[in-house]
Amino acid sequence: MRQPRKRSESGVYHVVLRGINRQDIFYDDEDYQRFLETIEKMKSDDRFAVYGYCLMTNHVHLLIRENTDTISRIMSRIGTSYAWWYNGKYGRSGHVFQGRYGSECVENDDYLLTVIRYIHNNPVKAGIVQEPKEYRWSSIHAYYGAREYPQGLSEPAFALSIINQDRKRAIEAFREYMKRENQDKCLEDKIKLRKTDNEIKTEIEKLMNGELIGRLQGMEKAKRNDILRKIKAIEGVSLRQISRITGLSVDIVFNS
Repeated sequence: MRQPRKRSESGVYHVVLRGINRQDIFYDDEDYQRFLETIEKMKSDDRFAVYGYCLMTNHVHLLIRENTDTISRIMSRIGTSYAWWYNGKYGRSGHVFQGRYGSECVENDDYLLTVIRYIHNNPVKAGIVQEPKEYRWSSIHAYYGAREYPQGLSEPAFALSIINQDRKRAIEAFREYMKRENQDKCLEDKIKLRKTDNEIKTEIEKLMNGELIGRLQGMEKAKRNDILRKIKAIEGVSLRQISRITGLSVDIVFNS
């Protein structure tokens, strides 16, 4: 049973939206532009504010403040609209995004700035660029005082005002803040988004050298527990997911 999402007292959320089965959701410039245009359209009438974003090939980071729309409605409207267009363009059907997006509450100014730096450093950590400003599909350009597309999509003024009330000084200080060495730990590092059952099944089959997963149930305990410990070490897997796939009880998985 899914746990209800924690509500943010500030109304600000860091959200990660992934392609289903970790597949790419952007293949060309038109795809990136369309997603950003979709956000712009959905935030009309001040439904929500965008404090930051970064579009990677198979996932999206958003820093959003609720206004009249809730975070669930915001993400549903953005995802549904883009998926409809994307499926039409590529002649496909079905889901484009992983069913449950990841989110965390952002409750204070210090963490807001941390998340903004984390989001903008994503392409650097991925080895795509050497500096955040070299990456085209993020809000870093608005934070540095340059133009973004669509113009005015993100609202850097709030975060910059935390640093300094003078915009020019705030931008200079923000540039320095972005350059600082850091150990920022945000959503992706604190809660690993789960892999699909099919992804986990594939990894289990590799661990079992081609043996059927169903054979775990009748396997000698020491050998079974050795395999289960290796399965539990797989990034992004949960005990309940292992139980569901293997047919073993959660207790057996936990105690292995």
